[in-house]
Amino acid sequence: MSNWVFAGLRTGIVTTPYPRHGDDTPGITPGRPRECKIAAPDKIAARCPTGALTAVNGGVTIDRRRCIHCSACRGEIPWEETYAWATVAETGRTVDRPFQGALHVLIVDAGDCGACLSEAEKLNSPYYNMHRLGFFITPSPRKADLMLIVGPMTDHMKLAVETAYAAMPTPKRVMAVGTCAASGGIFGPSFAVRRGASAVVPVDIVVPGCPPPPLAIMQGLLLVAGRAEEVKSE
Repeated sequence: MSNWVFAGLRTGIVTTPYPRHGDDTPGITPGRPRECKIAAPDKIAARCPTGALTAVNGGVTIDRRRCIHCSACRGEIPWEETYAWATVAETGRTVDRPFQGALHVLIVDAGDCGACLSEAEKLNSPYYNMHRLGFFITPSPRKADLMLIVGPMTDHMKLAVETAYAAMPTPKRVMAVGTCAASGGIFGPSFAVRRGASAVVPVDIVVPGCPPPPLAIMQGLLLVAGRAEEVKSE
C-alpha cells in the first residue's frame, strides 16, 4: 500500500488545470481552420468535401457544424489551436443556471462512428476527471439533467431518443457533440439518417468537431451548468 502512496507523491498531480487555468499540453486539441481573408478563396473552398468553407468577400467563412477537420485546407488558411468550441444553439433555449450543483449526463449513441463517443468517455479518465467539477454519467434518463448526443441521428434511434428525452425531468438540456450530431455530417441527411440531433429533440448546446477534444466537451458541460462563457472564434 505504501508503494502506491510514494508513487503518487513522485508523479504529482496529473489532472488538467482546466477550467481554472488554460491547458497547453501538446496534443490537447487537433486545432481547426479559422476564417480569414485569402487569395483565391473559391479554390480553397472548393477543396472542402463537406461544404463547410464558403468564399465570401475575398476570404472564407466556416460552418463549424459541417467541418470534419480533414486538413484539406491546412497550409492554405490559418488554424487555431484552441478547444473552447462549444456554442449556444441558435434555436436553443437560453442557458441559465438551473444546475448549480451536480450535473448528471445521459450519453446517447445515435449512430456514432466511435470517435466522438471515445472522446466523451475520456472525461471519466484521471486526466480530465469530470467528477471534480460535479459532472456525472448516468444510465437512466429519469435521473439525467443533460442528454449528450453523439452521431448523426439514425432513423433507428429516433424513437429511442424521443422516449428518453420525454422521460427526463425538467429542467433538462440537450448537447449535440460532434459534427454528425450538429448537422448530420458526411452521413446526413439521407434515407437512413437525420440532419443531426436537432431534427428529433431541441438542442441547447453544440460542440462541433470531428471529433471534438475532451476539453471542448467539458466546456460544453460548463456552459450548460452556467459556469462558463461562450467563446467566439476569431
